[in-house]
Amino acid sequence: MRLHILLVLMASSLAWNSCTSSGAFLASNRTNVDLSQANYVIAAPNINGEAESAYVLGVSYSNGLIANTLAIGRVEGTGMLYKEAFEDLWQNFETSYGKSEGRKLALANVRYDTDILNLLFYTKVKIAIRADVIEFKQ
Repeated sequence: MRLHILLVLMASSLAWNSCTSSGAFLASNRTNVDLSQANYVIAAPNINGEAESAYVLGVSYSNGLIANTLAIGRVEGTGMLYKEAFEDLWQNFETSYGKSEGRKLALANVRYDTDILNLLFYTKVKIAIRADVIEFKQ
């Protein structure tokens, strides 16, 4: 009987104290741009950005644009993978191509990749975003 009560307490403690992280980039902007005219240039092809987080006693999985983690606690990263990956992408752009402020820029051909490592007591999620940066002429 004591073992049964102990198992129930441990399971409920795990449920109440678990860490859940879920991320997705599902933004949708309805902007029509006529790319048949010569009013733009590809300012930077294949710019990438990455972010990762690691957790203990958990599992991570990905389904297309969505990455999810269910774990006891985070041991690395902030868990804001898509935000950090986009920030890293723009930082990489500015390092190679100059400041983005005041320029008419857009991302095209955006691709997402997820790399997940699931071990018995440890899980790690890495999000990579790759895109072409388009600059519109004045």
